[in-house]
Amino acid sequence: MAMLGLVEVFVASFLFLVFLFTCFFLHKKSHGQPILKNWPLLRMLPGMIPQIPRIYDWTVEVLEATNLTFRFKGPWLSGTHMLFTADPKNIHYMLSTNFGNYPKGPEFKKIFDALGDGILTVDQELWEDLRKSNHDIFHNQDFLKLSVSSNTSKLKEVLVPFLDNAAKENIIIDLQDVFQRFMFDTSSILFGEAAELGEEAIYYRHFKPMILWRLQNLIGIGLERKMRTALATVNRMFEKIISSRRREEISRGKRKPLMDAMNYYMKADTTKYKLLKPNNDKFIRDVIFSLLLAGRDTTSSALTWFFWLLAKHPQVMAKIRQEINTKFDHEDLEKLVYLHAALFEAMRLFPPLPFNHKSPAKSDVLPSGHKVEADSKIVICIYALGRMRSVWGEDASDFKPERWVSDNGSLRQEPSYKYMVFNAGPRFCLGKHLALLQMKIVALEIIRNYDFKVVEGHKIEPVPSIVLRMKHGLKVTVSKKI
Repeated sequence: MAMLGLVEVFVASFLFLVFLFTCFFLHKKSHGQPILKNWPLLRMLPGMIPQIPRIYDWTVEVLEATNLTFRFKGPWLSGTHMLFTADPKNIHYMLSTNFGNYPKGPEFKKIFDALGDGILTVDQELWEDLRKSNHDIFHNQDFLKLSVSSNTSKLKEVLVPFLDNAAKENIIIDLQDVFQRFMFDTSSILFGEAAELGEEAIYYRHFKPMILWRLQNLIGIGLERKMRTALATVNRMFEKIISSRRREEISRGKRKPLMDAMNYYMKADTTKYKLLKPNNDKFIRDVIFSLLLAGRDTTSSALTWFFWLLAKHPQVMAKIRQEINTKFDHEDLEKLVYLHAALFEAMRLFPPLPFNHKSPAKSDVLPSGHKVEADSKIVICIYALGRMRSVWGEDASDFKPERWVSDNGSLRQEPSYKYMVFNAGPRFCLGKHLALLQMKIVALEIIRNYDFKVVEGHKIEPVPSIVLRMKHGLKVTVSKKI
């Protein structure tokens, strides 16, 4: 107990010191100046703290003012120094040209410890096995058919009746919450709350000294306490699901199993993928948890911001509806080029994963001329990248789907290191095609059959998290399209 008391005093003293410096900084800070002052001892942290609620837009301002790359210096001995970049040359170099020298790194795995040995956190041989096995499953026709049929049936049996009722009763709904629940199954409420708490806690770990967030987790205070509780909920849920699925497979005998991700990894070929552990429940939990986060939260985030942008830009909605009325084919969603362009444009401005984390294995010099030490932290600012005028032109902040449509009417392609929504290089998202297909199916159904309006006065702002969600949700009213 005495030890805990000393720890609490240390944490309180540290936070109080930060508070004093922050107050001084805010008093002296000139209006509109995005570059942080480098203080003694605490370095740039006092200037960063007031920016955290608007961290995404702040990175846009800073990187625009510093030629796309900025070095953040954290408190002395805190281990929070970071290099922020949105320079396509740096991104291409780290994620493609010199990929082998830029793994996630050991600190990343500690920060994202809740994900265990899933594909989002691991490096080297295990990542290669997971990458290859993910490739197999995302190109398996039975898996794709099951995913599309499941998506379509949930749309018809759950989402459409819900929206019909909302329109009939004239009630306000949270479209973000609707999409999050739609992208998961019946346990979405418990899983969703747990995932969101975890994503916020992990975000703040990037800016805290490791000793501080680990002490908070040990003691059980703040977001770390909530994350620990949420993680226990997730683990209990997975324990039940995995146990139940193993019993189902035993009773199924030799009959062909359903080709979903969990069944696939429970029956993984260990002669082909030597590091996979199909009989280890924790390994199955780690793999599936990562896939769920990568699929559920990113897709629901993309749809939420997409429909908000449509509400703000009715001329885009009108063009999509015109395209649907003239070109729609149930068998070929690829014909809907403008819908595809609008989705791409929404994700350019509001990427579901707003940043990426790299850590060089060996010291190096980036194409921008910045030196990086081994095991240092590099943050690729995907949100800022999509808004850089030097990358996308003077209209970079405008929602303009036309930028994705070429003169001959086909979809324009951009290099992945310029448009990093689906990552780039060897870690490029294997689920891109399926995610876009799911988004198009949902968007098509809603746009064809419903009108919606954002509630007047509803505040829209992103929550600081590793997934770009709306802090207050997206409150709308729905009406049936005549």
